[in-house]
Amino acid sequence: MKKMRPWKMILSVTMILSLLSACGSQGNGNANAPSTPKEETTNSATDSATAPDPLGKYPETVTVTEILGYNPPEDPRTPSGITPEQNAYLKDLKEMMNIEVKYKWTVPSAQFEQKFSLAMASGDLPDVIEVDQKNYEKLKKQDMLADLTDAYAQYASPALKAYMDSDGGFAMKTFSTDGKQLGIPAFEDPFLSTQLLWIRQDWLNNLGLQAPKTIDELEKVAQAFTHNDPDQNGKNDTYGIAMQKNLFFWGFDVRGFFNGFGAYPSVGDKQSAWIKGGDDKLLPGLIQPEVKTALGKLQAWYKDGIIDKEFALKDENKAVEDLTAGKVGISYGEWWYPNWPLNSSVDKDPKADWIAIQLPGIDGPAKSLVPKIRSNKIFVVNKKMKNPEAAIKMLNFYIEVGNKKYKDKNKAADGYVYNWFNPRIANPVDIDTIYREVNKALDANQTEITIDDANYKTVADTFKATKDFLAGDTSNATKGVNWGQYYSRAAKDGGWGLTRQIKENQQFVYNEFYGLPTPTVVEKGGQLDKLMQESFTKIIMGGSLDDFDKFVDSWKALGGNEIIDEVNEWYSTEATK
Repeated sequence: MKKMRPWKMILSVTMILSLLSACGSQGNGNANAPSTPKEETTNSATDSATAPDPLGKYPETVTVTEILGYNPPEDPRTPSGITPEQNAYLKDLKEMMNIEVKYKWTVPSAQFEQKFSLAMASGDLPDVIEVDQKNYEKLKKQDMLADLTDAYAQYASPALKAYMDSDGGFAMKTFSTDGKQLGIPAFEDPFLSTQLLWIRQDWLNNLGLQAPKTIDELEKVAQAFTHNDPDQNGKNDTYGIAMQKNLFFWGFDVRGFFNGFGAYPSVGDKQSAWIKGGDDKLLPGLIQPEVKTALGKLQAWYKDGIIDKEFALKDENKAVEDLTAGKVGISYGEWWYPNWPLNSSVDKDPKADWIAIQLPGIDGPAKSLVPKIRSNKIFVVNKKMKNPEAAIKMLNFYIEVGNKKYKDKNKAADGYVYNWFNPRIANPVDIDTIYREVNKALDANQTEITIDDANYKTVADTFKATKDFLAGDTSNATKGVNWGQYYSRAAKDGGWGLTRQIKENQQFVYNEFYGLPTPTVVEKGGQLDKLMQESFTKIIMGGSLDDFDKFVDSWKALGGNEIIDEVNEWYSTEATK
């Protein structure tokens, strides 16, 4: 019997994640509240005859070192000035499991990659680390990763195992080598990466304009947002489209803009995208002619002031500042923008009315690029860590506190910042679960959510915010907070609602490469990323458009040709077509 390769297997089951979505929360049916934490009788994975309690408390404090690249808290109710060290989840972790997290360092996310590269070079790594696929491959090659096989088998909670088994266990197999489990992957519905266009409807109304469906219409709207005082404050203080220095990133970048031209250079986070050629080969989207056409339009928009003249100096946080300050009225991005940062825009300006629309294209609404697999976050453990099972217990902890019995405790206003807690793995189809459960409850005119599993908190929080927003009730949260929860996750025309429509209507193009980084990508990917970033930025800011052709030649010569060969070797031998 022919053995199916890991990524081939993971693709097959990733394709059925949407089926899992349609099956409600049954997929997490064994995620019922685990037992009340008990005192551990051992402080490590031992050969005890008694199975360890996944939520058991160590008799002696176990210190776990970590590092963190962080963004501001998403919920504006979070106490001002809070630091990652003060995250209330860490306090609860200490109380529940006697695990104490100490950060070796923390930096804003924009500085993380450089800082982490230095740490890897010096070998000064913490106990538990979040890595992307490239760095996973590097650390594996350097034999720096702990074998988590026994720790996972003995300590993973039923809920954690349910998530990891939801794809048949294939993602886990992908990050195992020679029978050793070297990483725990966080994988998600790939359509979470679908690109949308976020635009201020109130500015459109002020100027008597319609939401754009084509690039030409978008240009006219963006020009009006730049030159015609869309906020009617009598000042020349706005521009059209948000942009930051990282052209292909996790947010506030221009992936969606390029998709509008039928160009597919990247799936974000500096990962190149690959599209089908005409000879059963994969082509690197980054060097196709459509990219040159799109760069030409960005160059024209930069000259006209439609995009920020200082974009090359701004990171994602500076781009967010302009969005929330009412300086810009359009941004490309994913489904979650209302939850952050557009909620702050709504709170600052009650007239701000952000809507989501499908990407404008050359001849009409365009298709978004989506990955076939969305898993670029893997949790690994330093081989030197004395208690590797603590990483598994921390994963158990985060899932556990999503249960109903914790609903009145872990609130942002009390200092709980979920996206600062690592390691953290969520239900792979949690957003669609929220959408379906909240709309089911609304349609049935329920007053409470009825599910009682590890999805309870996320579903109940959105349901509460939705009810409050629709009722105009701001006694528990601001209008922006309530709207952000509702419009990102539950509204049928909101972030996830529109994403579902795009998926159902087949308005997407797949990134055809879903393997692990090839050897040349691991070795030279950073150099090629820098080449792209510098070349494209110079063109946008007024360089010759023909420099794109020089970029293509350089990209191929510096490793691109080898990558093309490696990717197509994978495509011919391992890919599911």
